[in-house]
Amino acid sequence: MPEENLPPSQLEGNQTPELSDSEPQPIEVMAVRQLKVLFTWKAAVRPFKKRDKEYWTTVFAILFLLVLILFFVKEWFLIAAIISLAFVYYVLSTVPPEEIEYRITNKGVAFEDKSYDWEYLWRFWFSNKYDQRLLNIDTRLNLPGRLLFVIKKEDEKQIKEILEKYLLNEEAPLTFFDKASSWLAKKVPLDLEEKEEKKDPPSGPILPTSSPT
Repeated sequence: MPEENLPPSQLEGNQTPELSDSEPQPIEVMAVRQLKVLFTWKAAVRPFKKRDKEYWTTVFAILFLLVLILFFVKEWFLIAAIISLAFVYYVLSTVPPEEIEYRITNKGVAFEDKSYDWEYLWRFWFSNKYDQRLLNIDTRLNLPGRLLFVIKKEDEKQIKEILEKYLLNEEAPLTFFDKASSWLAKKVPLDLEEKEEKKDPPSGPILPTSSPT
């Protein structure tokens, strides 16, 4: 009987036949890193500042003038968009945000039912808004491009030490929109507190001026 027709048990050296491509291959088992929570804190879901009556009077006056101008040029779409954005801004500025729990783990950051792994994050820095401390994290995603977390000032040092092990500690450069918003806020302050700060005289002793002889 030709050798190629012999059964596998009678092949030379009792060698086993090679596995065909159709037969299943062994599965490589990857080690799964166990989730470990490194730090948690509770804070508002967004920065919030209660506005006074004078602030809203100024805002609605500016809004009315802008809508009136667009009405004469018949920009109906822009009018509808501005009114819609103004309504959303009014709701967000009058309804206090809820408090949620934030988590930093060995896999990334998380809050509520959302989580972002370290591989999708790349730098962080801290900033201030409405007398509140914020943690800013830029992502490698299109949406969201940046994450904002309200933190407590006493937790900043511990959060910084943890994040520096995974992300770059670097503040993002100001965009054109950021610069324009800052310039407009300085030129047209809507808050009464900001207006009063500009009226306050400089601190320090006032030196007497000598009159010409």
